[in-house]
Formats: sequence, C-alpha cells, structure tokens
Amino acid sequence: MIDAEKLVAFALVTATTSLVPGQSMLFVMGQAIWRGARSGWAALLGMQIGYLAWWVLAAFGLGTLAATYPLAFRMLAFAGIGYLAWLGVQAIRHSFHPEGDAPSPARQPSRHAFRDGIFIAIGNPKSLIYMVAIIPPFVDPGSAIGPQIVILAALALAIDVPIGALYIVAGQRLARLMERAASRRWIDRGIGALFLVISALVLAELLESGL
Repeated sequence: MIDAEKLVAFALVTATTSLVPGQSMLFVMGQAIWRGARSGWAALLGMQIGYLAWWVLAAFGLGTLAATYPLAFRMLAFAGIGYLAWLGVQAIRHSFHPEGDAPSPARQPSRHAFRDGIFIAIGNPKSLIYMVAIIPPFVDPGSAIGPQIVILAALALAIDVPIGALYIVAGQRLARLMERAASRRWIDRGIGALFLVISALVLAELLESGL
C-alpha cells in the first residue's frame, strides 16, 4: 500500500498541477466569469467525470504493466521523476521570459458546460501525461494496483475540486494576477522549485527501496 510520504508528495504534485492555470482550469474560470458560478461548477464537475475515465484506464494499464513488465514499470517510474524535474526546470526558465508566454484567455463558454468539461478533461493532452508520467512513481508495483489507484484518485479529487472552487470564486482576480509579469515570474519560480524538490524526494525513496 502507499506510504504516507508518497501520499504527501502526490498531494503536493496534484495541488501544484491544479493551481497552474491550464486549459481545463481556464475553462472553469471562464465559465464562472462569463456565465456565473453555476456554470463554473457544472464545468468543474464535468472535468472530474472526464478525469475518472483516465483513472479507470490507469488502473487497468498500470496493473498490467506492473505484473507483466516490472522492469518497464520501474523505467516508467524513473521517467516520471525525470518529467517532474523537467517541469521544474522549464518553469524556472520560463520565469525569466514571462511576457512572451502569457496565459491565453479561455474560449467563449458553451451552453453545455458540464458536457464540455468532460470533453476538455478527456481531450487534454496533459491528462495523458499526468497518468502515464506522474502516477507510476507513487504506485508500489509489489502491491495490488487497483486499491492504490482508488486512493490516489480520491485524493486527487479531494484536492482538485476545492482548487477548482477557488478559480470559480476568485477567477477574475486570479486571472489579473497571472497577467502581471512580476507576479508570474515569482509564481513560476516557486512552482519550479517545488517540482524539483518533489522529484528529488521521490527519486531518493525509489533508490532506497532498491529500484
């Protein structure tokens, strides 16, 4: 089963990735700003349904991979750590050139916020990267995969929904904050440093376990 340290690290990774305004959270924020909190909540709920589909696929895929190809699973885990470190480096590098890569505004909201939220979560490439590159380092291949995926999915949901609510309630203010070059610079550096620290901690634990 997943130990407490891995759960804390996973919670930090999930919270950080949810806080960074990507396609999904920008959509929720746009719904809340342009159509009100009710549409924002509908979009957020739809996103969680879409993520649930990815979690189901992860449960089956990771279980098969761990049982049939244990070496491949270990390599995937190390690749996930490398990806976290790469995210940290990219965020820090981006902090020195924030003006040229400001977040793009969300699209005009659909009348079907719940449905569009599902489609955005399923079609977002970051969802696949999250499941394939980030989840394996936090899963113990020597234990049953299904229960671990359920725990991680529940933890991710418990973190993602309150953060989505933050975007709904304070979306317009947060959007203005992210557009300021100076604020964006320090936000990127803090996120980058957090990813680097987490990747180092997970790597140390994997090495200590003999992987």
